[in-house]
Amino acid sequence: MTKSKYTVVLGASGNPERYSFLAVNKLKKFGHAVTAIGRRPNQINDSPIITGTPLLSDVDTVTLYLNPANQKPYYDYILSLKPHRIIFNPGTENPELEELAHKKGIKTLEACTLVLLSTGAY
Repeated sequence: MTKSKYTVVLGASGNPERYSFLAVNKLKKFGHAVTAIGRRPNQINDSPIITGTPLLSDVDTVTLYLNPANQKPYYDYILSLKPHRIIFNPGTENPELEELAHKKGIKTLEACTLVLLSTGAY
């Protein structure tokens, strides 16, 4: 089993049909600690969806489920978390944020969190 990677799911939704909902569940199934952040408070099974920009530390990965326009207000927050990497899931690709991340030494990856977990590449 791989080492647990503390992950922030940004753009989390309580809708079971959304990929962010599936990602939170699958991350937890694979033993990763998860903080789900969304626009409105909700629940994904036993994981609360919180709002705002909570103070977090030791973040390995931020995985994005927000389109680029909705990412903009979170730029400073994402970078302040000092994650090891940012995953841009399909539809979230954002060259501007990728460049800002690279300048801070943060790796970026255009990939699907669900696929990475399924293939053992997470």
